[in-house]
Order: sequence, then C-alpha cells, then structure tokens
Amino acid sequence: MKILTYILFSTLFVSTACKSESIQSEPESTMIEPPTSVVSTPKIQIKIGNKTFTATLVDNATSKAFVAQLPLNISMIELNNNEKYADLPKALPTNASVPPSIQVGDLMLYGSRTLVLFYKGFSTSYSYTKMGKIDDVTGLQAALGTGEVTVSFEVKE
Repeated sequence: MKILTYILFSTLFVSTACKSESIQSEPESTMIEPPTSVVSTPKIQIKIGNKTFTATLVDNATSKAFVAQLPLNISMIELNNNEKYADLPKALPTNASVPPSIQVGDLMLYGSRTLVLFYKGFSTSYSYTKMGKIDDVTGLQAALGTGEVTVSFEVKE
C-alpha cells in the first residue's frame, strides 16, 4: 500500500511539475490618440468690385500651387456668357477630367494656366482640373457683369 501511495504522489508531483502554465494576460488596450493638428480645407477670398466671396479649395496639387501664387489681381475675360477666364502668371500641375456638369461658382483650371470661374451651370465635354467652389454664389453673376472684370484672389485669414 505504501508503494501504491508513493507512486500516486510521485505521479501527481511529476505531472504538476512538468505542466506548463500558460499565463494569460489581459490584452493591452490600444488607445488611438486624436490628431494634434486638424487639417482644414483651404479657403480663399475672391473680390469682385465691392463684393467678396469665399471659396473652398479642393485639396490637390493644383490648388496648392495656385495658393502659392496668391495674392493675385487679374483681369478676367468673358466667354460664352457663362464664365470668366484669365491666364495665370505660372503654369499649375494638372489632373484634368470631364466633370459630370459645371456648377455655378466652380473654380477650375483649363490646360495648365487658364483659371476659369463659372457663373452659370451647364453640361460640358471639356476637361478641367477642379480647384474649388464658391461657398455662397448669391450675387456672383451680377458682380462679374457682362464684360472684362478685375478679380482679386487671396488666402482667407
């Protein structure tokens, strides 16, 4: 009987000593920190006579290169009774595509140097690089008038 008890305790002791313990730790919680700087969409002011409009720019290389040229006072020419255009001092990078339609207040680049401000909406087959859009187009067509007009573009503070 002693031998049987000895074998039983020995087996129990050996099995306990050889057993690998797996310690399960609680998973570490990973906290995602909010960004320290908030990236905002660039805004510009467009002054036509005594009227000022705010435009929100698209976050692309074209708009960034355009902002680098600001402030600008340019003479914009009437075209097709729906837009004003002007050649910029320096060419901008492009990523042209045919938009589904032109909207009132769209600010686009035609080619690499021609800035276009649309005051009427319509369908088009021309390719443009989208640069931005005037936030509130109330009074835009009246401010632009029917002929050539001087327009001021500057970064909004």
